[in-house]
Amino acid sequence: MYAAIWRVLPGPWPIRLLLYLALVAAIVYALFMWVFPWAEEAFNINDVTVGAPGASAAAQSIVAESPYLPAWTRL
Repeated sequence: MYAAIWRVLPGPWPIRLLLYLALVAAIVYALFMWVFPWAEEAFNINDVTVGAPGASAAAQSIVAESPYLPAWTRL
């Protein structure tokens, strides 16, 4: 895939490198500006329910009894 992109870019290798870096920067910018905010809203990534007032008792007990969590995270 990367070789195909490299072959499509015009010019000698220094120009190709600059174009490739600009392309990568544009993709990263698009991800942070549009894709990640959309995904957060669409999938409720930051909507944590464990330990919340409406969370199930089973979920709260799992968190409270987990030996893998640091002590400060236990209820």
